Amino acid sequence: GPAIQPGSRNYARSWIRDGAFTAGALLDFGAREEVRAFLKWFAEHQFEDGRIPCCIDRRGADRVPENDSNGEFLYTVAEYYRFTRDPGFVWEIWPAVVRAVEFIEAQRATRLTAEYDSDDKLVFRGLMPESISHEGYSANPVHSYWDDFFTLRGLRDAVDLARAVDDHERARHWAELRDAFRNDLYASIERTIAKHGIDYLPGSAELGDFDATSTAAAISPVGELANLPAGPLAKTFDRYMEYVRERATRPPGEEQYSPYELRNVAALIMMGRRDDALELLELLMADRRPEAWNQWAEVVWRDPDMPRFIGDMPHTWVGASFMRSVRTMYAYE
Repeated sequence: GPAIQPGSRNYARSWIRDGAFTAGALLDFGAREEVRAFLKWFAEHQFEDGRIPCCIDRRGADRVPENDSNGEFLYTVAEYYRFTRDPGFVWEIWPAVVRAVEFIEAQRATRLTAEYDSDDKLVFRGLMPESISHEGYSANPVHSYWDDFFTLRGLRDAVDLARAVDDHERARHWAELRDAFRNDLYASIERTIAKHGIDYLPGSAELGDFDATSTAAAISPVGELANLPAGPLAKTFDRYMEYVRERATRPPGEEQYSPYELRNVAALIMMGRRDDALELLELLMADRRPEAWNQWAEVVWRDPDMPRFIGDMPHTWVGASFMRSVRTMYAYE
């Protein structure tokens, strides 16, 4: 039916995270009705408190909290509107949009209490709560900047949607919420950099961890390139490209990575690092499995004969990131 899924090999469920990336690529290439149907179907599973479920399968909506979901839903609704200029659909899905923003505001409020004025918790002030939406944190939920950047994107888009339906009061209030959230997000990143003594953009407030592929989403599709601190941003991708080059020269063995890294191609292009982008794309193209299928598995082992977990295949989110990155080589906003 309307469910956009990561692929057919491993999963029989539909994530809003994968769906948002895939819907963006579908819209880029003219597939609009599929995105409209997906959004209507997903909105039907919104929880009463306004939370958008992380994923849906035959059992219904998954109740695991993943705090990127609401922002990704709002972003995808707005992307559909930007491509179609269909205000009728925005009106149709408007109640879900309103509840999604109200949930974000309620979640953010839990990190605005006096408790988060203390020195040991100030770094979390105003953020979305801990979550495992970034799959690297599934063992231990943390305050993930992946969640926060998608929340910021969702709030930006919610303001545009409110203006599209002439709800000026909500547009004003949501714009204030967006700006306050952005201020808190960048203040947290600055504190995390100082706390951990790092020179790159961190993946989470607790860990100060390095994750360029997560950071890349803040550039595309989130659109925060102009606001990201320039020095740490450059260091992030300098370090990433060094790692990629070293990986490519090591002999194949028990080493794996996820070709989610294809989204870094678009980020590098938008940063003006076109040579790096092309070099990265060529390295990733060499890791299609099997090459003649023109697709990527969710997990790529450097040794293609390794009998190990490869996840989904073909992985639709990875494919969508490839499509959008190649499109970015020709045109982007």
